Amino acid sequence: MKAQVTRVGDLASERVGPMATQAREAAGHARDAAAHARGSAGDRLYVAREWAAPKLDAAAHSFEEQIAPKVSALLSQAANKVDPRPPARSRKWPTLLLLTGLAVGAIGFVLYRKNSEQWSDAMKENAEDASRWASDRARSTSEKASDVADETASKVESKAGKLGDKAEHKADQASRKLS
Repeated sequence: MKAQVTRVGDLASERVGPMATQAREAAGHARDAAAHARGSAGDRLYVAREWAAPKLDAAAHSFEEQIAPKVSALLSQAANKVDPRPPARSRKWPTLLLLTGLAVGAIGFVLYRKNSEQWSDAMKENAEDASRWASDRARSTSEKASDVADETASKVESKAGKLGDKAEHKADQASRKLS
């Protein structure tokens, strides 16, 4: 039995020996090919990095100069829209209304004085008629002033509504762009 085992071992070594040599040679060739591939890949990686670096730098500057300010503005608008504090009230419109009222009052006063002189000569005979005329004239002047003030207020309210709608539309567009 020992003889058979030795004989099988000899046969195996005769057949495995040449295959082992071929395997060693193949491993050497594979090692050489891997070293060549590693060197070639390193060279190509260097070339790729050399090409990509200026492209990435240009993209960074472009983003910083063009896109970042727009994104910042959109975020600021969104923050203002979301802010729970009421917006500061403009003092232009009340001042404008006050000045308009004063101008209308001054015009009414001048017209009143002009008409009052004309009518006072005709009404001197009856003091009661003159006082009735003055109160009627004052009432009509105040109604005119009220009408002018109402008209101005409606124009102001209409313009403010349009501006508010426009601002809301732009804010909606900005929030869609952010989405």
